[in-house]
Amino acid sequence: MKERRNQRKMEERLHKEQKNQDQIGKEKIWTRDFIFILFANFFIFLGFQMTLPTIPLFVEKLGGNDQLIGFVVGIFTFSALLLRPFAGHALESRGRGFVYIFGLTIFVLSVGSYAFAMSILFLFVMRVVQGVGWGYSTTASGTIATDLIPPKRRGEGMGFFGLSGNIAMAFGPALGLILTSKLSFPVFFFICAGCGLVSLILASQIKYKKAEKKPSKSEHRRFDFYEKTALQPSFLLFFITTTFGGIASFLPLYTAEKHIAGIQWYFLLYAIGVLITRMFAGKIYDKRGHQAVVIPGEIMILAAMILLAWLPNSTILFLAAILYGLGFGSVQPALQAWAVDQAPMNRKGMANATFFSFFDLGIGVGAMVFGQIAQLLGYRFIYIIASLSVLVSMILYFFLLFKNRTVRSQGLN
Repeated sequence: MKERRNQRKMEERLHKEQKNQDQIGKEKIWTRDFIFILFANFFIFLGFQMTLPTIPLFVEKLGGNDQLIGFVVGIFTFSALLLRPFAGHALESRGRGFVYIFGLTIFVLSVGSYAFAMSILFLFVMRVVQGVGWGYSTTASGTIATDLIPPKRRGEGMGFFGLSGNIAMAFGPALGLILTSKLSFPVFFFICAGCGLVSLILASQIKYKKAEKKPSKSEHRRFDFYEKTALQPSFLLFFITTTFGGIASFLPLYTAEKHIAGIQWYFLLYAIGVLITRMFAGKIYDKRGHQAVVIPGEIMILAAMILLAWLPNSTILFLAAILYGLGFGSVQPALQAWAVDQAPMNRKGMANATFFSFFDLGIGVGAMVFGQIAQLLGYRFIYIIASLSVLVSMILYFFLLFKNRTVRSQGLN
């Protein structure tokens, strides 16, 4: 009788443990802190994205040409790139909250200073400072989101997190173009800085998890600037984000040259494409892996670049916007989830730093290289070469798939 009672208690305990494990697997994504990081991410991206298509117009107003536009846009991303590894280390040593608040504060002050820019040199210097704030804040936000999302729902959760930035990335440029057509540049830049201030206020309300500090060999590296497990998806991302550098920097000037109306609608339709993708892409990633998301996404981005190179009218412009939104909205969060999933627990911050370094590098290289191409060959050739960049990413992706499968099969043998 006693043995039966003990056995029943053992079964009940095992049942409770199983129930707890099931509950962990069903942990909700939409917590208070996740909502705060989502909106904080949206507002900082909104403040940044409003400046992206308008900075070229501002440089043009200050007397700059296409080459200077490329350098002013690109230098921002290179300064962010150089600072991301330091931000990744600080996330593990100083904590998530310190890095995030620091980056947001620098961003607000630098963007606000654009209102006082009277020369391209001053604007150039402050773009470097803005890159520091951007590098710290975006590296931190991605890591904070990773902390808050249950591991079994990371693809879905990172999809929603990426959506906050991608919607801002889509609506921001259109809103920026509308505002600069109605307001002076100084007032406009104060509004952009105000978006960063809203993000800073929201960030101050988040309860940050402490970084998981574990002794590892990586802590003793002399030059620890990247997380090697994140390199493969990060390389793929680089060739994709070069296309965004060409769109954000020169598409408004390209459509104006061709007398094609509706550039604001381009960014709105892009937003709709991203939103549609986010409804299902994350879940597909969780169930079927990155190949089910990345391959179709890159095909759609390639099609968008070919259409922009052709660009006979507004209808083709709008079709390209939808395809680019669907493609970029699928590829970017899938590659980010891939990069973070492979990293050790105490290297998630550095994995995000590596991923966004390549994100920045792609936009920076795209802006600078395409600035030279626009000056020498014209805007159309930007999108011809951008389509080749997407093809390189696709070929590299299939190579990595084949290589990884070969390594796994040899390991099993």
